[in-house]
Amino acid sequence: MLANKPHGAIYVGSARNMRNRLEQHRAGVPGSHTGRYNIKTLVYFERHDQVFEAIERERRLKRWRRAWKDKLIEEFNPAWTDMSMFIPFD
Repeated sequence: MLANKPHGAIYVGSARNMRNRLEQHRAGVPGSHTGRYNIKTLVYFERHDQVFEAIERERRLKRWRRAWKDKLIEEFNPAWTDMSMFIPFD
């Protein structure tokens, strides 16, 4: 999950290469949700061994209420700080 600030706009997505995808978001695509709201901070992530597991988890998270997403983020990252340095190298 990416955010623009604590409790601000968020983006939920999945990617095979999280480092590359994060750089794409940070470069900003005009007209995209992340570009429009300046969403560039990685505040939460999960690692899945199977692509279908990651896609299914993304779909479930997107259906969650916002308060549930905020709680999930705050359980692992109470300050909503950038977690990109914790992305494992594959």
